[in-house]
Amino acid sequence: MTEEPEVLTRVEGGVGRVTLNRPKALHALTTNMCRLITDALLAWRDDEAVHCILIDHSGERGFCAGGDIRMLAESGAGDGQDAREFFHTEYRLNHLLFVYPKPVVAVMDGVTMGGGVGLSMPAAVRIATERTTFAMPETGIGLFPDVGGGWFLPRLPGKAGLWLSLTGARIKGADCMRLGIATHYMPSEHVEGFKAALAEHPGSIPGALAHFVRDAGPAPIEAHLDDIDRFFGRPTVEAILEDLELDTGEWARSTLVTLGTKSPQTMKVAFRQLAHGALLTDFADNMVMEYRIGARVVQRPDFIEGVRAVIVDKDNTPRWTPETVEEVGDDLLDEIFAPLPANEEWTPLTQA
Repeated sequence: MTEEPEVLTRVEGGVGRVTLNRPKALHALTTNMCRLITDALLAWRDDEAVHCILIDHSGERGFCAGGDIRMLAESGAGDGQDAREFFHTEYRLNHLLFVYPKPVVAVMDGVTMGGGVGLSMPAAVRIATERTTFAMPETGIGLFPDVGGGWFLPRLPGKAGLWLSLTGARIKGADCMRLGIATHYMPSEHVEGFKAALAEHPGSIPGALAHFVRDAGPAPIEAHLDDIDRFFGRPTVEAILEDLELDTGEWARSTLVTLGTKSPQTMKVAFRQLAHGALLTDFADNMVMEYRIGARVVQRPDFIEGVRAVIVDKDNTPRWTPETVEEVGDDLLDEIFAPLPANEEWTPLTQA
């Protein structure tokens, strides 16, 4: 029996179609998938028959749940070479999407996490539905909010991006619209009609969207934006936790409990990553920073332990090292963020 390809790429009516095709794995990205998508984008970039790009997924369960975490953990427990190859390839794809000269449309219908965020956030048009669940849950497994998180998250309104990255909070379509994560909202039952309309009018994305977009309705996150800005606007992770601990409100208490389950190392890495990323003016520079982080944290104890606790054994009781944020010193962070040897640094595709 022939195995289904992991990614389906083809041109339909002037639209370059990229369909993630690992439904049983919630379309988690592999190195090969990143290469296949990159190859298709490069082939279509100067093809006058292709007017725009559409990224979606097969099946109904979710857009993309992230990367191949088990592979990364197995590699990290060894020499880390396969993990670094994955990050290098994936980040090149993220950057290619960011600088792509043709409009990209991403249909975030279902679970959109980690690697799925990296595929969708660079797109000019990002469509959420009632099935969308967006999250950057990496602090829960000792990784970090990569794939451009250092660039996109601090550019969300207020401190929403830092809150998302530290807590791993899951938000739905209306919240994605409120924060600017999604540019359009449509009921999932309209998605196929939109794709057909886009194939008929690939040169007019707004025209294709017009008949299918709807109001997402009230955003639950609206009630908490002031709290998010107040608590997550503090100058350190320690100060955030201290303020939450002093507050008696239900939202502060539940947020503190959530943060108590996350990797202290990852929270402080993410805090610094977003602070640095907010100051950058070139997306490629952000990806250089994230590759340095990724090349190192994938081999640190917290990632191996986080994957064991959350994905392999599923006991959800990771034992973090260090155990507290106070023990994660600047010396450790400096080591994680330090430049790599010149021949090991991340670089964008020369064609990009």
